[in-house]
Amino acid sequence: MKQSFEIMPEEYWWGGFVHNGHRMPYSAGSKERIDLAAADNPNQAASLFLSSKGRVIYSDKPFVITFDNNIDVEGQNIRLLDGFVNLKGAYLAAAEKTMNFTGQIPDKVFFMKPQYNTWIELTHFQTQTGVLKYARDILNNGLVPGVLMIDAGWSEYFGSFDFNRRTFPTPKEMIDELHKMGFRVMLWISPNISPDSPTFRSLRDTGCLVRDKEGKIAVREWWDGYSAVLDLTGAEAIEWFSAQLDSLIKNFGVDGFKIDAADAYFYRADDNTQVRCLPQEQTAAVNRFGLKYKFNEFRCAWNMGGYPLVQRLCDKNHSWYTDGLKSLIPNSLAQGLLGYVYHCPDMIGGGEYINFGKNAKNLDSELFVRYAQVCALMPMMQFSAAPWRVLDEESFLCVKKAAQLHERFGEYILELAQNASNTGEPIVRHMAYEFPDEGMETEDEQFMLGDKILSAPVVRKNQKVKEVKLPKGKWKNDKGEIYDGGRTIREQTALDRIIWYQKLD
Repeated sequence: MKQSFEIMPEEYWWGGFVHNGHRMPYSAGSKERIDLAAADNPNQAASLFLSSKGRVIYSDKPFVITFDNNIDVEGQNIRLLDGFVNLKGAYLAAAEKTMNFTGQIPDKVFFMKPQYNTWIELTHFQTQTGVLKYARDILNNGLVPGVLMIDAGWSEYFGSFDFNRRTFPTPKEMIDELHKMGFRVMLWISPNISPDSPTFRSLRDTGCLVRDKEGKIAVREWWDGYSAVLDLTGAEAIEWFSAQLDSLIKNFGVDGFKIDAADAYFYRADDNTQVRCLPQEQTAAVNRFGLKYKFNEFRCAWNMGGYPLVQRLCDKNHSWYTDGLKSLIPNSLAQGLLGYVYHCPDMIGGGEYINFGKNAKNLDSELFVRYAQVCALMPMMQFSAAPWRVLDEESFLCVKKAAQLHERFGEYILELAQNASNTGEPIVRHMAYEFPDEGMETEDEQFMLGDKILSAPVVRKNQKVKEVKLPKGKWKNDKGEIYDGGRTIREQTALDRIIWYQKLD
């Protein structure tokens, strides 16, 4: 079914794919066609669009929306709601209609301490020695313990849920030692099963695996090879997968899981699954599975706004542009507006390991520092590349300062997370969300942390002066200087400076 809506004067829209956040907001001048059924989305998504004029377009199914003078939509069960005045009104109406805030949040450590992921340091070659060295180096270089994620490569193959004893000879002792250091420990897992493995053979004649339209077990290509995929729409696969992960918790003391993959392109609309569904709904089934673990992380999701799941931006390049640093703020704002409020930007410095590896001998120290500064006043910040290893002393001290600022605001961020779980309000908020009618709709280089803290980190190379758009009211900056708002302030941008303001009235 096709419908058309007029775009109101000076109306701006956000929604759809988080990965397109840097292309938002959409307006009458946009030339955008967004197919929410597309399977190439590497991040969170929702069949939801919000307007700065208080309108909401949503459905429970994927649809196609085009912005080109008018808004054209095509799909099932599409509804337009209006009368909510501004972006905040539209979001809160959408939260009530389409999201599920449960009063629960992921574990508080996510918000109060940094996260550390072993991926960039060890890639596929995870070892007990390497993990312990990484953890000790964190502490020896003056950073505080937080969540430590052991990434892909700790087991022998996809679908094995035991440590590879050649590389992890005493995994329980390792995790006990990490706990004594003050870390909470998560393991990378996915719903993928390597073909011709013992696990595959044990599941071949069960209902645990996705089958194609001909009834054969589907083996799908993904970024790490070819794998069968668990069908988590069915109770049998859920029970089996739960047993594997629960055994890791019981036997080794693991705290939780980074649940990766489950991208929509792994699935087909005509697959034979326990519950017939769209590929995006298979992604949501994996999301729902993760709800039993307070220590969780996801990179992709579908219509799961409000649930207590950690949602990280997809791996970015070591780049100043929209494939890297320049996307962190607008894409994080899109996460919040789609209800993925417990979110984490990309790994600091860029988490796309092939790109990072290509730049490893010529890293941009300024870029690495600015990555950390963007993350400092986000709900979470995650390290992977060891800053003490890749940076000079001055740059590392700047990064450490950003981590200390995040920890300083930890209690406030936790309060915002708890508030979000009850009210739905995002932790990180678009300027136009908090300050409608002040011309902030296209601002994508500053943001609000709750309703009190304005963060204006540097996201441009060699920028000497940052122009900060202060909303009306009285504000105090990070240096203690007080300004009347409703104007633009020019701030000096020393490498070690994170520009932020506190609202005083």
